[in-house]
Amino acid sequence: MAEAAEQKKRVTGVEAKRLKREVLGIPDQRKHQQRGTKPLTARAKVPGTQQRVYRYRFYPTEPQAEQLLQTFGACRWVYNEGLALRVKAWEEHRVSLGFAETSRALTGWRHAPKTSWLQEISSTVLQQSLRHLDSAFTRFFKGAAKYPKPKRKHRSRDSATYVRTGFRWHENPERPGTGLIALAKQTEPLDVHWSRPLPAGGTPVKLTVTRDRAGRFFVLCLVEERIAQLPTAFVPGSHAPKAVGIDLGLISLVTLDDGGTVDHPRLLKKYEKKLSRLQKELHRKQRGSSNRDRTRAKIAKLYALISDVRKDGLDQLTTRLVRENQVLVVEDLGVANLMRSVKLRNAIIDASWGTLLDMLRYKTAWYGRTLVVVDRFFPSTRLCSACHTKGEQLDLSVRSWTCAACGAVHDRDGNAALNLRDEGLRLYWLVAMALPPDRTPPPVIRASDLPECVAAA
Repeated sequence: MAEAAEQKKRVTGVEAKRLKREVLGIPDQRKHQQRGTKPLTARAKVPGTQQRVYRYRFYPTEPQAEQLLQTFGACRWVYNEGLALRVKAWEEHRVSLGFAETSRALTGWRHAPKTSWLQEISSTVLQQSLRHLDSAFTRFFKGAAKYPKPKRKHRSRDSATYVRTGFRWHENPERPGTGLIALAKQTEPLDVHWSRPLPAGGTPVKLTVTRDRAGRFFVLCLVEERIAQLPTAFVPGSHAPKAVGIDLGLISLVTLDDGGTVDHPRLLKKYEKKLSRLQKELHRKQRGSSNRDRTRAKIAKLYALISDVRKDGLDQLTTRLVRENQVLVVEDLGVANLMRSVKLRNAIIDASWGTLLDMLRYKTAWYGRTLVVVDRFFPSTRLCSACHTKGEQLDLSVRSWTCAACGAVHDRDGNAALNLRDEGLRLYWLVAMALPPDRTPPPVIRASDLPECVAAA
């Protein structure tokens, strides 16, 4: 046992530097050797601003598209090489590597004869790929994600991130918020379709260029802007904040506490026959043939259409809910666990509950609203909203039930939305009353983050 513990002990100090230099081929840090090392910190946000991403489609020329495809491949290669280097260093030598070491290794890769083609790609873009790898390890060590896996050409998303030194931005004075974007290693600006302007006078902090499976190119502009807060929404005739209970479902996408519902679009079911026909056609084509590539492109375009329609519908729904209500209450569903069910998996994917909850989360932070996430074990479905008597466990097939105590007849989803609203308001006031008079409640209140004595009060 003692020998096994000794073998797993992390190697540090002079011995670690020797292994990095002589065995792993990572050169020593030459710049600023007299200065003490400082941990990497994220770029500080301007006080009072929010980071927001604007997504635009652009149409590259043939040379631009070729260069971008090469950039995507280089970013994927550097990510995989950095991952392999970190795994080898730890498993074989018990040496821990970070972004600084992999960045120095990148310099060696760029000057090596076999990988000198990396010099055709902007170094800042390749460094960002290594930063993404370091972030993946950070999430893994925190228990928020699985161990990083290598990226695959036909499985991973084609993307490249350009920091401020990796692109040029020239705003059009005649149309503020639009302008010319020229990427590093490219001479001509991108032909961007400006569907809406960026904040006038602002400069993008970061750009991410992507290509989806349908072959469409997009540029995602991260900007910092001051988003105007919405006026406080009160219950008519009172000073109480207007609240809404939101129950997510598979028959109706959303059921509100006032009985209103939003229909499930069921886009996958709508295009099920067309998708099935194209999938059968794909399997009949010879591998590597042009006909197979054309059929694959048709399938990708159809999936892109489904994704765009779904996202647009969720965007409109969440914006309406945030504008009309001050407090929004949802249940902590645990979507990842529900996805394990074979019966529910496809329906949950089609409903896209995770995307809906994410939209509510960042929009409430933007516009000065509060999202309350009720604990997943709260019996919202079988608790009578009239007399608060807890009934028996209900099967998913039961859509309405009668309270044995008071005789009230409840719709399953409508009753759950009412209970969620009441429980959310209770948690909201518990937090609000504990704050100083000049403080507003946080944008997200989680029942799981509150003390047990407070949450159960």
